[in-house]
Amino acid sequence: MRLTKRLINSTDKPVMKNTKRNCQTCGEPITGRADKLFCSHKCKSAYHYRTKVANPESLYMIIDQQLKRNRALLKHFNQSGKSVIRKSLLLSQGFNPKYFTHYWKNQKGDVYLFCYEYGFLSKKEKNIDKYVLVDWQDYME
Repeated sequence: MRLTKRLINSTDKPVMKNTKRNCQTCGEPITGRADKLFCSHKCKSAYHYRTKVANPESLYMIIDQQLKRNRALLKHFNQSGKSVIRKSLLLSQGFNPKYFTHYWKNQKGDVYLFCYEYGFLSKKEKNIDKYVLVDWQDYME
């Protein structure tokens, strides 16, 4: 039951009043803590799932998901620490080179873009677009 404060007469002493509360998902009566909103974990999970589905994704979530996808793909295709892969293959898997966390410029002037600790450099070899994949190294700081 919900406890609410109520003042009696002209005294400033709060008095607790019992009120019934219902679950925000299924409408069943709630027992337990005074600030509890749901009758069970199932109802709480269902409520938050519906809220997330009903609201369009925020820009932050879209960017975060793409960065995570890019990182996972770079990690998957770069098992050895340095490798070369066709650009078309990486792009077909959902990689988007516009999303990266930071960059590093080597002495030759090549700019490696990184998704966290995994980096890539766009190159063209024999008229084929490729990415050179690398892992972040201590000397890159």
